Formats: sequence, C-alpha cells, structure tokens
Amino acid sequence: MASHAFLSASASHRWLACPPSAKLCAEVEEQESPYAQQGTDAHELCQYLVEKALGREVADPTSALEWYDAEMQECAEGYCSFVMEQIAKAKEHCPDPLICIEQKLDYSKWVQDGFGTGDCVIVADDTLHIIDFKYGLGVLVTASGEDGTGNSQLKCYALGALDTFGDLYDIKRIRLSIYQPRRAHVDTFELSTEELLKWADEVLAPTARLAYEGGGEFHAGEHCRFCKIKATCRKRAAYSLELAKYEFAEAPSLSSEEIGIILPQIEALISWAEDIKAYALEQALAGVHYPGFKLVEGRAVRKFSDEEQVIRAVCEAGFDPFEKKLLGITAMQKLLGKIQFDELLSGFVEKPKGKPVLVPESDKRPAVSSATLDFKEE
Repeated sequence: MASHAFLSASASHRWLACPPSAKLCAEVEEQESPYAQQGTDAHELCQYLVEKALGREVADPTSALEWYDAEMQECAEGYCSFVMEQIAKAKEHCPDPLICIEQKLDYSKWVQDGFGTGDCVIVADDTLHIIDFKYGLGVLVTASGEDGTGNSQLKCYALGALDTFGDLYDIKRIRLSIYQPRRAHVDTFELSTEELLKWADEVLAPTARLAYEGGGEFHAGEHCRFCKIKATCRKRAAYSLELAKYEFAEAPSLSSEEIGIILPQIEALISWAEDIKAYALEQALAGVHYPGFKLVEGRAVRKFSDEEQVIRAVCEAGFDPFEKKLLGITAMQKLLGKIQFDELLSGFVEKPKGKPVLVPESDKRPAVSSATLDFKEE
C-alpha cells in the first residue's frame, strides 16, 4: 500500500472527530496561506531565541524572515522566557533535564505514518513536558482540548516522545502546554502516562485506522473550521441548516431555552456561510455560472500611483504631506527598550475594560454581573 502521510498531529482534532475527512482532504491540493508562512517565521524566531538562551551556537534568522516585525519579536521573546522558566522548574527536581527544540517525533506506533515536530520537549526524570507555540490569533487553543482530556496534537507529540525516550526515562507524568501570546493565553494540562497510553490504544489507534482507509462516519462541528472540503461538505451543510427550523422572523417570541440552543451554533453557521461564499467566488472566477448571480467589479479605494512624485509635488507647493502619529505601545517599547520604556511610560499605560461579550460557560474568563456593567456612552 502506498504511503499516505495525511494523519498529521496538527489536524488530529478534525480527523478524530470526522475520520473520513482525512482521506478526502488529502486529495485536495494544498494551498499555502500567508498566515502559514507568518507562523513558520515566528516558530523559526522562537527556536533561535530559545537555543541562544540555552547557550547553543545558532544563526540569527531575522533578516531572512518575511513577516518579521516588533510584535513577532515580542511574542517570541515571551515564549523564550516561558520555556526557560519551565526548564528552571524541571531542574528543581532533575539536575540535567533533556531539552529538545524542534524535535521530530514519530507516533506511527499508533497512527500509520504519523509524525510531527515538537516545539519544545523537556524530559526531567519522571516528567515529560511538551510545549507548543501558537502564533495564530483567530482560534484560541487549549491544552485540555475540546473534551477536557488533553489537546490531541500535543498528546500525539507526547506519544512520539515516549516512544523515543521512554526506554531511557521512567516517565510517569505528562505536561502539555500551549503558549499563544497574541491571545494573551498560556495553558497547561497534566495527565498520567497511563491515561495517555489508554487514550492512544482505545481512541487514537482505532480511529486512525478508520481515517487512513477513509472509513467511519462524517461528523460536523467546530473541527470543520480548517477542513479543506468544508465549503462543499454535505454533512456540514445539513448541520448548519438545522437552524432553519427556527422562525427567525419571529425571534422575539423565542424562549430563552430556544435561544440557548441557537447561540452555540451561530458562529459555526456564520463560518459555513462565509466558506460557501468564498468557494462560490473561486468557482465563478474559474468559469462556473450560478443561476441568478454574476461577477462584477467590486468597490475600490483610491490610491496614489507614485508616492514619491506626490511628496515632491506637495512639498514644492509649500505643504507638509505627512501626518504625525504617536507610536503604538509595542513599537514604542521596541524603540526605547523594555527597561527605559518601563521607567518613562509605565505610569501612562492602561488597559481599559473590554466590552461585555456572551460566551459559553466553558470559557475560562470570570463571569460579570450585568448590574455592575456601565453601558453609558463616553
């Protein structure tokens, strides 16, 4: 049988929930996203900073990073500090922990052709710590995972680390950490080695066998977000259109119980609708005609065709063509350096309260009373 390395750890959340999607997605040509390259650049910067902090000889990659900016530097430095803190904690009970950065991890014992790369792996006697850096801003990633038993991607990495280092260390505890700086989110989940292996044997391995062969049942849900066939999946369409049974024109008559049923599906419904629109536009540009629709030129914003000529013309006319704007906090901190920034401006930095939002009870933020909120306009 030919090799199909499509059961990746990063996509495990999806194919564990919807096994047949894995093979179908593997048949769709990969389209590189600019956000993917941004994440790659951020990971490369993180690797450099951590290995440099560990005293290893590494080359500075910043000049070659396409997406490098002050925000990326700040996020990577924060990640480096977090990793070094975890290493320091490991040394409290293990004088010489094993530290692997960007370590290839093979979990094919449970998932055919399964392998991935661990951002940071720390083995300290009886404890294995997997740390994963997430540069994405759109989706909050938890270490506990959707089902509360641990993030499946990190658990796959932990299995690979166990298979590699398990003969050298008597690993009894597994720690899984997500560091997601652009969401101000750091999360850690712990489980025993016994619990991890039980999940691998009873859930991961049998589901992976189904997924590898294209078997199992389709199942729609939050995991559809990054599926390559999300726009045309009939199961997802049926799942999304279940909301049609509610008479939205009579929304005021809906009970709080009915609204409670609708709320969890709203984001998925919006996401599905946007995916359908994007797919339809892509197909229309390729020549597909949809009855009742046509391609037109969208609205455009005026812009200068030659900025240098504009600057010269305005200056010669005696005007200043530039506007002066105060640097943002991140850019200002980069300009002054963290120490001088704190000395000069720490007293002028504030974080206003965010506008109230309605979220599921599983959200970790503390609830606020509606009576304490001030809705007055400034």
